[in-house]
Amino acid sequence: MAATGEKKLVRSQSGLRMVCMNANDTSPFTLPEPQWIPDADMGYCMNRNCQAKFDFMKRRHHCRRCGKVYCNTCCDKKLPLPRMCFVDPVRHCNNCYENTLKENEFYDKHLKTLLTGGEFLMLDQDENSDSSESFLCKLSSNNRLLTFEGENRKRESILVDRIEAVQVVTTDIDTQGNKMGTGIALRYKDNYGDSQTVKMEVIDGSSSKKQGMTWVAAMQKAFKMIFESRTDSSYP
Repeated sequence: MAATGEKKLVRSQSGLRMVCMNANDTSPFTLPEPQWIPDADMGYCMNRNCQAKFDFMKRRHHCRRCGKVYCNTCCDKKLPLPRMCFVDPVRHCNNCYENTLKENEFYDKHLKTLLTGGEFLMLDQDENSDSSESFLCKLSSNNRLLTFEGENRKRESILVDRIEAVQVVTTDIDTQGNKMGTGIALRYKDNYGDSQTVKMEVIDGSSSKKQGMTWVAAMQKAFKMIFESRTDSSYP
């Protein structure tokens, strides 16, 4: 069995990919590589606004993200595609280019925030209790777990792909009467399949509060990516 976190370089028709040898280490943000539509099945560009016929001069090109067939004009952009673990930038159609461009901002910026973590007060599940403890909440290196480390103890980790809902907690009001985010609530399935909710509030203080709210915003984007890949039929 492969060691935890060990990866291997594989070649597919779309290019070189660096993938986890152990499927249990695969990031929940990863998308599967699509099956290419065979050349023989498509005689024209699949861009509805183009539909140019292929011939000796106008060649077929496959988008590496969706696997559809396009002419060069409609599929000439190349971008890194970390969601599919490609080593080098790969060819995208116009639609997929826009999607990947947005997601790459998450990888370049927000994922780093989640990995660094934020400090929060973990509120007791008993609403009649005033007890709370500060924890550092961060994403594990393989992106699969949210871990909670306190000064005196640890809390049970949450599997990211078991998160069902993410909601910003708003309890403060600014000088103009607008609600302000002060934390985050996560609903998830525990190891027994039961729904649980954990509520975290940012810690007051200029640096810790800013980092905490930045982490909350990044967690919203992470959940949005995973939720869309679960429900959107356009994903491979």
